[in-house]
Amino acid sequence: MVHQTMKINSTSAPSASSNSKVMAFQSSSANMAWIDPLTRWGFRVAAAAIVGSLVSCAVGPVVDVPEPAEPVVTSDDSAPLPAALQRGKSRWVPVRYSELPGWGQDRLHEAWNAWVRGCERPAPGHAALCTEVRQLSIATAAEQQAWVMRRFQPYRVTEPDGSVPGGLLTGYYEPIMSASRQPSATHRVPLFAPPAGLRSGQTWYTRQEIDTLPAAQAALSGRAIAWLADPIDALILQIQGSGRLKITEPDGRERQVRLAFAGHNGHPYQSVGRWLLDQRAIREASWESIKAWAVQNPGRLNEMLWSNPRTVFFREEALSDFDARFGPRGAQGVPLTPGRSIAVDPQSIPYGTPVWLATQGPTTNLNQLVLAQDTGGAITGAVRADLFTGWGSWSDAPYTVAAALKQPLQMWVLWPR
Repeated sequence: MVHQTMKINSTSAPSASSNSKVMAFQSSSANMAWIDPLTRWGFRVAAAAIVGSLVSCAVGPVVDVPEPAEPVVTSDDSAPLPAALQRGKSRWVPVRYSELPGWGQDRLHEAWNAWVRGCERPAPGHAALCTEVRQLSIATAAEQQAWVMRRFQPYRVTEPDGSVPGGLLTGYYEPIMSASRQPSATHRVPLFAPPAGLRSGQTWYTRQEIDTLPAAQAALSGRAIAWLADPIDALILQIQGSGRLKITEPDGRERQVRLAFAGHNGHPYQSVGRWLLDQRAIREASWESIKAWAVQNPGRLNEMLWSNPRTVFFREEALSDFDARFGPRGAQGVPLTPGRSIAVDPQSIPYGTPVWLATQGPTTNLNQLVLAQDTGGAITGAVRADLFTGWGSWSDAPYTVAAALKQPLQMWVLWPR
């Protein structure tokens, strides 16, 4: 999954998951109560998901990481610590489990389904442990914790020079929007598949040129997957990089499909929220504020949209009842699990790595196990993560939590002994 973060100030984290995230707004007490129900939901579907998705592991290294030594079967937290490990954009400093905030209090079984899915494409050096991960899906919490401590060494993620950064946690989600298979008087905004012959990294027409140049429109003729009623909703889908459509077919049937990221036009992402803030047109860069401005300024709508030259293209995927229980596939190539999958900088943390995440802030307080399974345009640096919150519409918790989440972060990777 590829998502872009809407930048709202010059000090926010630089912009990718392709490059996107939901725009932040003020949090509420309702947002803070969401995390626990979400993770409980993840466990309720775990049994069915495990039965349907336990496939053999395939070794697919994504980042050049040295293979670990032979496993040391011990849970003694007082054993000598290994040497620190240097990564491309981070340094991993060994610690003891007693140094992990909240260790022993997380419901590890709620992360196990994400771990099992991650074993479809495990991190370098993790494949041999995947059989045990699967077997432990029905183990007790104490058995799971003892196994993790035996098999994995925790390392605190720091800057390459060993300094501890003030990390940042944000959130992203999978939007659900109504759409039509054919254009109509109300649904006039197309979502396109890539034009024929578009290569990865190729610079193509800008958003404005796609809307105005006959040559660009001819290249996209017949490539519309669906049509939306609101151009800002289309922009949100492009920023998130994927989504679900409740699509009305020509015969009147309604069904749900998934749109997955299939490429973009090669231009840099620019935040429309930042553009409006710079013009003092809005006071806060929330989607609610942007939509309100668009209603009040219809004559300037295209000017705002064209301030972001990037256009994202999609591919349509069928959405079975089983697939609907999971999020879209992340950059690791496995479906994302709400509340337990994060997007990271793969030059800091390889995909498939279990990560202990600690954050306290106005939106949520978390000390829990998550899996590095995605990336994003804004997700760069050592201690930077985007928490996948699930899927839903404007009024649903996955959106409201993702929109509000922006707070300090600490991370520890768990790496095979």
